[in-house]
Amino acid sequence: MDAAGRAGFAARGLIYVLVGVIAVQIAFGGDGGGQQADRGGALGELAGQPFGSAMLWIVGVALAGMALWRLSEAVFGGYGPDGSKLSRRAAALFRSVFYCFVSYSVLSYAAGDRGSGSGSSDRHTDDVTARVLDWPGGQWLLGIAGAAVVIAGGWISVRAVRRKFRDKLRISAMSARVRPVVEGLGVTGGTARGVVFAAAGVFALVAAVRHQPGKAKGMDDTLRAFRDLPAGPWLLALVALGLAAFGVFSWCNARWRKL
Repeated sequence: MDAAGRAGFAARGLIYVLVGVIAVQIAFGGDGGGQQADRGGALGELAGQPFGSAMLWIVGVALAGMALWRLSEAVFGGYGPDGSKLSRRAAALFRSVFYCFVSYSVLSYAAGDRGSGSGSSDRHTDDVTARVLDWPGGQWLLGIAGAAVVIAGGWISVRAVRRKFRDKLRISAMSARVRPVVEGLGVTGGTARGVVFAAAGVFALVAAVRHQPGKAKGMDDTLRAFRDLPAGPWLLALVALGLAAFGVFSWCNARWRKL
């Protein structure tokens, strides 16, 4: 099970690094090579590389390993004294379901279904938001969901800044030179990831308040929104490098995570 979890972290890291690279290109006036700065864009970028098809299969299987490892945490409990708490088990189950979906979309894309996994996160977000707003009380539900995402983003960033990830890493196994690099990647990457989450939550709140599905944004449009701010290209580049740093930090988890 350890191998499955570590493979999943490696695959997650690759996706975040590719998203970061695409976002950096977008920051300075490019179109990201025609790719979206989201998971679908990352898969498209990977597919275009030598042995891209094989890499897609490897990533999909590795993400399935992540889902299986998270499921084992939900069933048997995770690492540490609080690993068997109900809240930890519930969070692990949610992550398992999420990675099952991601793995399925990647494997479907690898099998030739180019409409799976590579779809625009922005279009998907618009569709989901429109459906929710059509429900009775949908405006309130979307607003609550948006607020929850904002809070989650802030929580992710704060935990990163406070280096809470250290508890889950085998710090003693790192050399004195490697340790500060890994911690720097964790702080930078986790903070950037939290900022993107929070920004997406704000757009969902705006969509709820204005009852306009188009105001909600997926990952690609959320990142592009940073470019439209004062000093936007540099701000987007900073966030993009942070996402890439989170990808590299995921690779560090593949090596030193306590599983």
